[in-house]
Amino acid sequence: MLFASVLLLATIFVQRSSQQDGNTTAPFPNATYPNATSPDPAASVNAEFSPPYYPSPWGTGAGDWASAYAKAQAFVAQLTLIEKVNLTTGVAWEGERCVGQNGAIPRLGFRSMCMQDSPVGVRDTDYNSVFPAGVNVAATFDRSLAYARGAAMGAEHQMKGSDVQLGPVAGPLGRAPEGGRNWEGFSPDPVLTGIQIAQTIQGIQSSGVIACAKHLIGNEQEHFRQSSEAANFGFKINEALSSNIDDVTMHELYLWPFADAVRAGVGSIMCSYQQVNNSYACQNSYLLNNLVKAELNFQGFMMSDWGAQHAGVSTALAGLDMTMPGDTAFNSGASWWGANLTVAVLNGTVPQWRLDDMATRIIAAWYYVGRDLTSVPINFDSWTLDTYGYQHFFAMEDFTLINEHVDVRQEHADLIREIGSASTVLLKNTNNALPLTGKEKFTAVFGDDAGDNPYGPNGCPDRGCDNGTLGMAWGSGSANFPYLVTPETAIQNEILSNNGVFQSITDNFAGTQILQLAGQASVAIVFVNADSGEGYIDVNGNIGDRNNLTVWDGGDTLVQNVSATCNNTILVVHSTGPVLLGNYSTNPNITAILWAGIPGEQSGNSIADVLYGRINPSAKLPFTLAQSREDYGTDLLYLPNNGVAAPQVAFTEGVFIDYRALDHANSTPVYEFGYGLSYTSYAYSNLQITRAAGLNSTYTPTTGFTAAAPTFGTIINNTADYQFPSNITAVPNYIYAYLSSTDLAKAANVSSGYGDNSFVPANSLNGSAQPLLPASGAPGGNPELYDVLYQVSATVTNTGKVPGSEVPQLYVSLGGPYDPKVVLRGFEKLSIQPNQTATFTVALTRRDLSNWDTVSQNWVISKYTKTVYVGSSSRKLPLSATLL
Repeated sequence: MLFASVLLLATIFVQRSSQQDGNTTAPFPNATYPNATSPDPAASVNAEFSPPYYPSPWGTGAGDWASAYAKAQAFVAQLTLIEKVNLTTGVAWEGERCVGQNGAIPRLGFRSMCMQDSPVGVRDTDYNSVFPAGVNVAATFDRSLAYARGAAMGAEHQMKGSDVQLGPVAGPLGRAPEGGRNWEGFSPDPVLTGIQIAQTIQGIQSSGVIACAKHLIGNEQEHFRQSSEAANFGFKINEALSSNIDDVTMHELYLWPFADAVRAGVGSIMCSYQQVNNSYACQNSYLLNNLVKAELNFQGFMMSDWGAQHAGVSTALAGLDMTMPGDTAFNSGASWWGANLTVAVLNGTVPQWRLDDMATRIIAAWYYVGRDLTSVPINFDSWTLDTYGYQHFFAMEDFTLINEHVDVRQEHADLIREIGSASTVLLKNTNNALPLTGKEKFTAVFGDDAGDNPYGPNGCPDRGCDNGTLGMAWGSGSANFPYLVTPETAIQNEILSNNGVFQSITDNFAGTQILQLAGQASVAIVFVNADSGEGYIDVNGNIGDRNNLTVWDGGDTLVQNVSATCNNTILVVHSTGPVLLGNYSTNPNITAILWAGIPGEQSGNSIADVLYGRINPSAKLPFTLAQSREDYGTDLLYLPNNGVAAPQVAFTEGVFIDYRALDHANSTPVYEFGYGLSYTSYAYSNLQITRAAGLNSTYTPTTGFTAAAPTFGTIINNTADYQFPSNITAVPNYIYAYLSSTDLAKAANVSSGYGDNSFVPANSLNGSAQPLLPASGAPGGNPELYDVLYQVSATVTNTGKVPGSEVPQLYVSLGGPYDPKVVLRGFEKLSIQPNQTATFTVALTRRDLSNWDTVSQNWVISKYTKTVYVGSSSRKLPLSATLL
């Protein structure tokens, strides 16, 4: 999803405040560093072709979807052809009040569905909360907080009248640390992301709102995701980049969390902008039909990203169910679907069963989350905060009440504050420098990142600047702040409540004053940040993606100046992902380092809670902090590498990203994945492994056939029945399903070569029974993948003097020559009193111990020895045992 309402189609350029240091290009011709390729020969082969897979699987109501499907099928059976097409097609950018809406069915009282950003709250409105980013939720390693955040966000969407929350995010996964939108997702580890996205989805949908897992798949950089967007920044390419991903890497890394999302019951999935193996994601039949709908048995609907649809009939046959925002280009008045889809059904290039399946999937998701019980009228407008305005913003028609300014925040500030502190990772704490008491003789705070944005917290459209503290990164994944508590304010309140001395400097370049104040301070708290976001915004030369892994706006010089004159310097980092902290980790004058991520509206209160000991830090790094950029093995493609044709990004590193890459290269990180300190200490002991009943069962590949594709209702093939009604006045540029002519060739509004059926793929119209895939069987894949094979437990003891929460982690060595050294397979947050113990338990499933086999197209447990490790991070694993 892209673009702010106030920006229309303009690309945003932000004046450089300072030149960013570091590399600006990745190694040519791909984005994997030398000697960082996977040892697996399958991964080193550039996957430049995506095989076809047809027909598009039809939903069956599998899993717990049966009731929703029965209701949906009864509903769809009542619909006319026009009404079915209405469900699938957006009405156009700025056509209605949400960032995306499909057509309504007034005859049955079914209003247009509201699709609304973002994964951190309700975008483009007011009186809403701004929640911590996904990367912060990952850092909590806390399932309950992920669920609670999802439920709270879903509640706010529900109360605003939003039907579909466009989130959460598993793509980007975080292949390269510079990726602009990594913060919207959770972690480059697929298991951590899979667990937290599943909890978030279940939370959102518990509030009666459809969650939309995005962006499927390989959407790992902002550069070149769209050719038109690239042109705005001076790059001439004719097609979007292609993420070329081999079969093993797809299953074991990038598809893994989407499988968890499907198993959690997600109602919709959004396909991404770029190509996958040289086929656009939203018309990639292997991706949508084979992997998601057939193998994962996804029962919800597949939605395009905004403008990610590039064709009409072929996208429907490839498995797309809903196009957003509906027009081919924003406000063009033309659509790939709409009237074109009506034409396609009438002329037989899209069979009725496919259209019925599209409509059924959409309505089934509606019923699955209980929208029939929880829906309220839309009470906000995405394009203006004015109380009165135009119902159809672009057309400037139907002036009415459009914003009711409904306050939906409830008591969510408390949860936001809790997540902010629970996601703050304590990286360094020399001689127990933290927690502070608040009674220090002289407290000084430094850094632009500590203070206010001079334009206000929402002063930069879609948060497209780096002014003031970084409570939210930029792009369509943002939301409007109701307020933003800055660290400067929260720390000042803390000190003044104790009648202390507090001073601050929030100009990073006030060198003389900084040196003078730092020399006076008994404790100096320095705030720095590194920002990123979506690729339609350029901030300081960073086009969505970061150019480097340094901190921004002279932050390194700021830290050096303060720590040179204050020997009790505490460093706090707000960032969208990894930054280079190696020099600071060994600087004796920097006594503590904390990573606080993107914490949302309660930023200052959250960090103050940790600094002053009200909260004992328990967060763990959801990614690795390496010594250098090159240590990550992967990077971004910053310059086109294929002439004007689609840039090619070969994922030849395979599954070796983040900590897996450093382990494979035997590189020592500054702070490893899963690392995080506490104000107390813990000891691990008593590893126990119990063989579970599932170990005695045999994994059975799914066999058999589907039923034939059902149809619902009868479509009368009479073009005169589908002409634009004479009693309706068309809204300009609005997308309708009605025909403009009884001649189907003339009614097709964006096509040329009408009547040429050569583009209809073989078998794509076949609605007969189809063979089931071996790895399929239920939402999330073959249900026997989730059989528990082993129960693993360990004892964790709080050996310190204060209560705390620890996150023991379980890693597995799969043992094969092409496997990572270890992979995360489980974790649990345990609250433990001093001198007390708690038991950590993880159920290891068949999936956890399997590899993807490209020959059988199924999961298999290899013959290699499997070893279990338990500890406090990916590199601190004191307990181990072999699985027998």
